[in-house]
Amino acid sequence: MAKNILVTGFEPFGGDKVNPSEMIVRALEGRLIAGRPIATHVFPVETRSLRERMEELLAEVRPDVIVGLGQASKRASLSLERVAVNVLDFENPDNVGVMRKSDQIVRGGPDARLSNLPFEKIVGAWHENGVPGYVSNSAGTFLCNQLLYELLGANENASAPALVGFVHLPYLPVQAIVAGSETHPSMSFETMKKGIELLIETVVPWVEHRAPEPAQTRSKGSQMWIPRGVKEVER
Repeated sequence: MAKNILVTGFEPFGGDKVNPSEMIVRALEGRLIAGRPIATHVFPVETRSLRERMEELLAEVRPDVIVGLGQASKRASLSLERVAVNVLDFENPDNVGVMRKSDQIVRGGPDARLSNLPFEKIVGAWHENGVPGYVSNSAGTFLCNQLLYELLGANENASAPALVGFVHLPYLPVQAIVAGSETHPSMSFETMKKGIELLIETVVPWVEHRAPEPAQTRSKGSQMWIPRGVKEVER
């Protein structure tokens, strides 16, 4: 039975004054969705401390379902991420000025880790309720990708693996206007929040009737198709 649902977001970065992932997390804090309490957390955009902060959070919450959220300014729809790659390759520094170029998240770790969310069911629920969304094969190479990779890694040896996934969110309309709406798509806050609520409402009954499978990985040295656009970052 799904007991604890954890939803995480990130603080603003890259000069933006707001981050829709943080706003949604704040809106879900203390809520009950599908009869389950929602635990929430907002991470600072700091690559070096991310793993430690994540491990402390998981030990405290002990979630059965984990949904990470992050901002991707060039995305037009909710993007349900399928894969996290063992690569950090920033175009811009994190919020404390750290740059990482062509670096591994975990030295010697698998080339990639795959989310174990029920993708088709989630996207189907979105479309049935008027929320634009799709399955993405590139979570970028910035901190959103790092968080998903680290979460899936923490889940690999769990006796009862959690469901772990990540959703990239478009800009809010106000952000798109500032950045240039001709090149930056946007989505309303209410539509994004509705999409995350629908995701949780879809996942909870699914996991209660089907035991989650261990997260899938690709070992170092194995062949793996890396989708085009894998170096896209969340700006």
